[in-house]
Order: sequence, then C-alpha cells, then structure tokens
Amino acid sequence: MSSEFILEMRNITKEFPGVRALDNVDFKVRKGEIHCLVGENGSGKSTLMKILSGFYPYGEFDGEIIFEGKKQKFRNIHDSEKIGIVTIYQELALIPEMTVYENIFLGHEIVHGKFINWNETITKAKEVLAHIKPDLDPSIKVKDLGVGHQQIVEIAKALSKNVKLLILDEPTSSLNEEDSENLLKIIKNLKEKGITSILITHKLKEVIEVADSITVLRDGKMIARIDNKEEFTENNIIKYMVGREIQDIYPKRKKREFGEKIFEVKNWKAYDPKLERYVVKEANFYVKKGEIVGIAGLMGAGRTELALSLFGNAKDYIVEGEIYFDGEKRKFKSPNDAIKAGFAYLSEDRKNTGLILDFDVKTNITLAGLNQLKRGLFIDENKEVIVSNQFKEYLKIKTPTVEQKVMNLSGGNQQKVSIAKWLFVKPKLLILDEPTRGIDVGAKYEIYTLMNKLVEEEGMSIIMISSELPEVLGMSDRIYVMSGGRIVGELGRDEATQEKIMEMAVEY
Repeated sequence: MSSEFILEMRNITKEFPGVRALDNVDFKVRKGEIHCLVGENGSGKSTLMKILSGFYPYGEFDGEIIFEGKKQKFRNIHDSEKIGIVTIYQELALIPEMTVYENIFLGHEIVHGKFINWNETITKAKEVLAHIKPDLDPSIKVKDLGVGHQQIVEIAKALSKNVKLLILDEPTSSLNEEDSENLLKIIKNLKEKGITSILITHKLKEVIEVADSITVLRDGKMIARIDNKEEFTENNIIKYMVGREIQDIYPKRKKREFGEKIFEVKNWKAYDPKLERYVVKEANFYVKKGEIVGIAGLMGAGRTELALSLFGNAKDYIVEGEIYFDGEKRKFKSPNDAIKAGFAYLSEDRKNTGLILDFDVKTNITLAGLNQLKRGLFIDENKEVIVSNQFKEYLKIKTPTVEQKVMNLSGGNQQKVSIAKWLFVKPKLLILDEPTRGIDVGAKYEIYTLMNKLVEEEGMSIIMISSELPEVLGMSDRIYVMSGGRIVGELGRDEATQEKIMEMAVEY
C-alpha cells in the first residue's frame, strides 16, 4: 500500500437476502484529506461505512480493509474506534438527560480506581471543546441544545477517542444553513490538525466546498473517483450519480385526462419545536383525481415531514397554511380525522410505524378500518377473515394463511399487507412514502401495476414519495421536487429527466 493512503478498502462485497448492496468496491482515502462519498439513496454509501466501522464485522462481507498499512479484521465498532476510526451517524447517539461532558466520555469514562473522576472529565471535555466550540458549556444537558450543537458534541466525542479517521454520515441533513456552515468549518479545521474525514452528503454544494477528492457509488458499485478539482462541478457529479437508463420495470400508463383537483395545499409550513426549525416552508401544490404525483428530493429535503404534517400532523408540528380536500377547506386535527375524510398515508417505515409485526396478516389489514367490521359492540371475525382473504388474493400476498404473523413474510409481502390496510379504508387520496423500499424487482412491478390500476380503474389519486429517481420518472404524471423544506420545482411527465430533478434537488 502506498503510504499516502491512510485507508484502502479492497474488493468489498456485501450481500443481504436477495440484494447485493456492495459489488467489488475499491475505496481509498489519503491521509489528512476530506474525502466525500456520494451517490443516490441506496447506492451503498452507508453500508460501506458500516463495514469500515465494524458495524458489519469481519466475516459478514468479502474483501479487505487496510488502515495505516495494516490489514484489519474488526469484530465490532469498539475494535475500529480503538485504532482511531470513529463514525458519527445521521441518528445521533446522545443521551438527552445527560450533560455534554458525560456524553463526550460515555463508554470510555476517566476512571481513578473504581470511580469516575468527574473533575478531570469536565477539564478534558473543555479541552476537547476548545478545538471546535470553546463557548459551549460542558455542564449543560444535551436535551437543552439545538441539533447543530448536538452534532458538535458528537464530534467532541470522536476527538476524545483520539480519532484519526472521522466518518460523518449526512451530518447536515437536519441542520439549518448557519449550523451547516459552522459544521463544515469545523471539518476543515480538523483537517488542519491532521484529522482525515470521510463525508457522506447529498448536498453537492457542500461536496464542492470541502472535498479534496470524491468517490461516487451507484447501485453498489464504485463508478468514479474524482481527484481533479476542475472536475468538481455539480453537473459532472450528477452525471456519475445518475448515469443509467430507466429499466423496463414500469408498466405502461394509459394517456388520459385527469379529473378536477381533489387535493390542494396553499402556503403550507411546518415548524418542528424539537429541531427548532421549519421542516416545511411555503409548500404549494395540488393533485387531480386519477393522477399520480411524484415528490422527489434528497435525504433531509422535507418530503416525509410534508406528508406527516398534512396527514393529521401526528408529529405535533406547528403548522400554518390551507388544505383543500375533495372541494372543501379542511383542517385535520389527527390522522383519524384524515382517514375519515378519505385520506390515507403509507409509512416509509413499514416495520416500525406501518405494521405490527407480531400480529397476523388479517389483523394488520383490518386495523385501520375496524368500524366497517363492527356488529353491535363486537368485531365480526368471520367478515374480518373474508375481507383479509379478498385482499390476499387481490394483492397476491404470498402467505399460507391470513393467520400468519406478518414478521414471517418477505419484505415485498409485508409491503402488500401495508397497502391492503389502507385500501380497506377506501381512500380517495393515498400517499405512498417510499412504497418499494427494500423489496425485490418482482414485488416492485406488482406494486407499480396496482398503482396504475387504482388510478385508472378506481379513480384514486396517489402522491408517491420516492428516493429512486427512475421510479419517480417511471410512475409519475407530474413531479414536484423538494429541497431544504421547499418545493423548488414542478415537472411534467414528458419534460422530466434525472438530471433536471437532481439539479433542482441540490439547489439549497
């Protein structure tokens, strides 16, 4: 290995059931540089970093890791941290009720004898913070900090572990512009102190601002390594990120006229008190009867936040603006209000919020529409079985019986159960949030075919949120693009391209 590289990952291949997440990837990082790792959602970036961090231990992947000239076989995250590789994940690993100094040294406390030396802990915490945020009070509780300062605490944790290689996975996705700028300055300052960084981000302006070199992944493969700063342009990076043809997995759509507007949103805002920022800003859009409207954007663009704020606002955002549904001005105080009006939302996270995995298929299908099954004070169990079997046949859910627990089904069949749950309440408008995430191509095709059937034959309207650009292009009649909590553009089916969407998505 050349001494200029602090890290080499050679021929890395990682498979999950039915999916090759990484395919023979070579990845090199020079000592003391900021190396940006970019690619679309699902390209394999986070998987590659989880291998490097020991989250996926040696033996669960093929290939080898060379760090500072030595071959490494990490059994866990502790092994990688011990030699100076520290990862800051998108979901921050902080304890809100603990102080800044307690969080910084959590897991590697300063101990004298059997007891933690708190005076030395506070002193060392101040020393670490002096390099990145000298005015941050180490005695404050993390729950009282904004997200930008919480990110700084995570970096301080890494510095306290004598980090040599710092991995930052989408560190600015939930930050406002000012906090993002501050974080990028800190990363550049760390470079001056000799610390190497790998930055995963969808924000190409950030990549161009801080990168010394760039690696592009696409569909689990290493597509390009860009070292020449003259090639650090958004158009060039986008070309590498999306340079593929849309496959013929999208069933043909009939060209037809759409009905009247069934849903319209005017000047919609959503403020998240926990994050202390607007997650949706001045959104204006509409959906016609029988139309599939795609919402595209990169991670952190505000797509799911927009959907949740409109669908009864279960996250308790502070919302402003107007909703018009089925010809009337509406205000949905809860998801149940929205469901009663004929509005349904398929969660992007079927395992945690979409389904109850320990319950059987029939219970999951009928859960959102139990009123339809009531006979007096009780549920008509015979009708429940009949209804769930009808959906089993209609959606071709592969299960021996509707009494089967959902946890035992494949990802594609779990997703069909999620869809069946919402079809049972007979919605006029259905939001599908990442409807084909984590499922195989065959199941995707079946869901696409169903979407077409719902809009063409049953007159339903669909809003589809998806991180897969070919999917958005292949299924949408119109596309809205979000960036930084805003709807920044609208494209018709015939004019939309991956490049145009990506150009809009990286505007902010």
